[in-house]
Amino acid sequence: MFPRPRIPVIRNRPATVSWPTGPPRSHPSHTRWVHSVGSVYLHPVDKHHIPLLTLSTGISRCIVAGKVRSSVPRAYSHAFQRRSHERARSVGQRGAGLNEAAGLPYPVKELLTAARLEIAAELRSDGKDGGKVSLSAGRRVATADGSHEYLFDCKRWLDALDGKATLVRMSRSTGEWTPAEVSRMPEGKVRVVTGADLGATPSHVQIREDDAATWRVLVERLETVGQPNHPVRTDHAAWALGQGDPRPGKGVGTTAQWVANWASLKLNPRQRQAVAQALDGDVLFLWGPPGTGKTDVVGHIVEGNYRQGHSVLFLAPTNVAVDQALERICELLSNEDGFDSGLVQRAGTIAGASLRDRYGDQVDAERIGARLSARLDQSLVELGTALRHAQEGIAAHDRADGLRTDLADARRRQNDAGTRRTNHLQARNTARSVIAAQEELIRKTGTPSGIFAGRKQAQLDKAQATLHQARIDVQQASTGLAAAERDLRLAAAAADGLDKAIAAERPKLLGLPARATLLSQAEHIQQQIGELEAQRRKIKETVRSKCRVLGATVTMGVQVRKLLDRVDVVVVDEAGMVNLPAAWYAAGLAGKRIVFAGDFRQLPAVTKADSDRKASEAEREHARQWTARDVFSSAGLVSAGGSVMPDARLVALETQYRMRSAICDLVNTVAYPDAPLKTGRDNDSRIPFNALVDAPLILVDTSRQRIRGRDHQTNSVHEAAVHELVRGLQYEGVLPGRKWDDVPVGERATDRLAVIAPYRKQVQALKSSLGHRFGEQFEGLVDTVHRFQGSQRPIVILDTTAGAGTQPGYFFQGTGLSSNTCRLLNVALSRAQDHLIVIADVEHLRQHLSATSEARRMLDHLEAHAQCISVDQLIPVREAAQLASLSEEELSRPAFFPADEVPRAVSWDIDRATRSIEVYCPFLDPRPVRAWSTQLAKRVADGVTVTVRTRPPEEQSSDAAVERVRGLVQELRAAGCQVEFRDRMHEKVLVLDGAVLWHGSLNLLANSGPTDLMMRLTDPAACERVGRVIERARKERAAWNPRASRPSDDRAAAQEGSRLYLNVPFAEKDEAKRLLGARWDNRRRQWYVDANRVSREQASRWLPDRLDGDS
Repeated sequence: MFPRPRIPVIRNRPATVSWPTGPPRSHPSHTRWVHSVGSVYLHPVDKHHIPLLTLSTGISRCIVAGKVRSSVPRAYSHAFQRRSHERARSVGQRGAGLNEAAGLPYPVKELLTAARLEIAAELRSDGKDGGKVSLSAGRRVATADGSHEYLFDCKRWLDALDGKATLVRMSRSTGEWTPAEVSRMPEGKVRVVTGADLGATPSHVQIREDDAATWRVLVERLETVGQPNHPVRTDHAAWALGQGDPRPGKGVGTTAQWVANWASLKLNPRQRQAVAQALDGDVLFLWGPPGTGKTDVVGHIVEGNYRQGHSVLFLAPTNVAVDQALERICELLSNEDGFDSGLVQRAGTIAGASLRDRYGDQVDAERIGARLSARLDQSLVELGTALRHAQEGIAAHDRADGLRTDLADARRRQNDAGTRRTNHLQARNTARSVIAAQEELIRKTGTPSGIFAGRKQAQLDKAQATLHQARIDVQQASTGLAAAERDLRLAAAAADGLDKAIAAERPKLLGLPARATLLSQAEHIQQQIGELEAQRRKIKETVRSKCRVLGATVTMGVQVRKLLDRVDVVVVDEAGMVNLPAAWYAAGLAGKRIVFAGDFRQLPAVTKADSDRKASEAEREHARQWTARDVFSSAGLVSAGGSVMPDARLVALETQYRMRSAICDLVNTVAYPDAPLKTGRDNDSRIPFNALVDAPLILVDTSRQRIRGRDHQTNSVHEAAVHELVRGLQYEGVLPGRKWDDVPVGERATDRLAVIAPYRKQVQALKSSLGHRFGEQFEGLVDTVHRFQGSQRPIVILDTTAGAGTQPGYFFQGTGLSSNTCRLLNVALSRAQDHLIVIADVEHLRQHLSATSEARRMLDHLEAHAQCISVDQLIPVREAAQLASLSEEELSRPAFFPADEVPRAVSWDIDRATRSIEVYCPFLDPRPVRAWSTQLAKRVADGVTVTVRTRPPEEQSSDAAVERVRGLVQELRAAGCQVEFRDRMHEKVLVLDGAVLWHGSLNLLANSGPTDLMMRLTDPAACERVGRVIERARKERAAWNPRASRPSDDRAAAQEGSRLYLNVPFAEKDEAKRLLGARWDNRRRQWYVDANRVSREQASRWLPDRLDGDS
């Protein structure tokens, strides 16, 4: 019988399947199981509320002796499927409307719809927020029960996907993702099992984590609300929606009974009011803006509820938030009786090193159990030793008895062989006597003759027959004799060996009790071990029963049916980051009291359905109402516009102790104009004085050194500015230098600095750049805004990133106090304690931001109150002639070069290259190709590999242009250059020796040279990243046939006489006018430029794709 798999119950959605005790015992011990993620689909429940399960794949596999082969669980899966399908058929359509028929309480139906919309949105999303793995060279190896199994090649795996539910789709697809079971195999192979038919040989697919997994669990939990003994009390859950009639706390003067040293605590009046109300009423909403001491207040609320005799479930949306608050709670309760035995416990993995190091032994149930059961464990060890000794004694008796039995058998075989030897010897002798007698008779009889010849012949025949038989008897007796003698020798040897073995065993038996005695002892010891193990199991139950305060993530609070035997109070921290269905469910777990603490103007919950373009407007509106709103809004405490509504249930903390006053003023301007925070700290900086960062607010303006790109999510100029700021802080001794050892706590890079960027692409670029700067990667130094919620640093660099693309991006799109833009900016700005440095392309942002935007208010405030510097005060502007005289340290710095200096500076770099020169140039023109080919040919002769990557000639718009480009390609190849084609590429980059990168408008081999400043930087990681990005863009670029017939479109005609017509969006017209001198053709209703003055490359940003390859 196989063990029952542990299967999360999720209606009609995939879930992870695990075997509770490993693979079935019928498998050979040398079988190694491949770790994989399984998917299970659940059909409507039956009348007993038991889900009808269907495993998505029966193609489970294992590796045996290095080979892949089908495994036994496959049969189990098939049987499971057959049983499920039979049950599903018997239920028919009856289960489809079960929940509706059961009459779910309000608002479960609405919450279920919202959660399912989130699942659908996840399957439709592009997955840009998470990491993807590209798989190639796929082949289908099996198909079974509607599932397809594939093997792919994988060059770069993400460890973050191990053990996670995953999704798959074709690399260039924009359709929905499909749940998949993914597992790594030997030799760079990846196995994918999915219900989607990807074809027999899919060339490229992508996989990513299925972020809807928690939503599926939430759906399953919500579907059971209202059933008998369900942990959710819907009347208390209604408090999260502003319904019911909860009693708000009055803050009466009994708080000192429940909070230790209440009178002497350093709490301000609002903080005291929050604690008092929380300990007196049914519900409290605590508004805690950044740095206002919310964690301390929450800690005292939990402390007071514990002393009132309540069991408290503390929830937060992230592991970090749970651990930070739980550490404070432990500080307050560490002197309580029972703290060492599990008074406060942490459910799930402890992510915070500080909590783990300080209180891990007291809050981790496994470690508590291990400590409390140490005496039992010692007894178990001693009994185990005694049992082993008794079993060894029994084994010694058994071995001796076996040897004696074997000796007796050997002696018997020896006697038998001796008897057979004697018998065969006698038989041989008798046969020989017969032979002698018959031979004598034949001799005497002689030759028959005469009248008695017949009688003599008969006598001779008889004698001959007897002689013949006697000879046979002799032969048989001799053979039997030889066998008997051989058996005799073997039996004698065996007996001698056994005698010796018995002699060797005899000392081991001296002093041993009798076997029966030892057997009785072993049985008694085994019974004692069983009793102690039962006691040990009870210790785990005892530890669980001792828990009065349990910390867990909101996800775990929803997923695990019963974390505590009794939940009196639920405290949800960072409640603004909790989606409404989960907040409603968590509130329902409270038996007496609920506390929501957070800031509805910091990060919201991560939801997708409210902005899902493929959903209907009604669906998006439903999502905005039931998932995108936070619990403060749903309870009626915050208006649709983000304004706070006065309410007895709400206490707002108003004094912050984190930021210097100048930083606080900026945060107030952006996020709290209607409820400005007061500053309760001094105005001194905690970092060493330095000339680079000496003001609380610094604005680095990159407007004058903008380098255009096609992506608003990265900005190489901003990356270089961060690089130079860090370099300067290292020089000033504020940050540790490259590869410093033994840096004391408090002076490490992550103790003093945080670099925040809005987009993950820029974060990755900055991580690699700063990793090169410091000589190692620092976890927690650079990340997105979401990752820094709840943390603080003396110095924060906010890289706004916007400026390289045509638009600032979604980070800056929102307006209003409830917008994501306001919330994200609030978190980013308020992480700074002493110094805030904002890097921004001010001109670009002002051009695109709404007049009412919070981001624009930020810029206005910074320009009025911050120290403002231009980026060229950080990054030098150099001339080509300076390069030869610079030190290696100076050469490694980012630097700008004016357009007229670029050719000479690039030529200098080309002459210095020792290994490789990589030219990314979409277009080719005769003059520059011939001009640079001469220098490149010399470098090829010196052994330098020169690679030119450009568009294929076939992308040209005319046959003449095709032939011209083919000729230029031949010229480059004749010079020794390797030429590779990239379909529809736009990138213009020069990489030398994999370390030096030229970035900007440089189109080295086309007529259009650099049109503005170019940037040179030395960063191997950046060079590698550029190549990786370009390669990924090539794989993901949609297929396009440039030579196919095209429908006529007068507006898209690129050139008419000297006019080059452009497709300029309305929002970009001013930029086209400023950069290219674009003018409006009223007849064609289209913008154009002078083709004699502006090249196609310069205008490529606004040219149709089918024309921008014609140079």
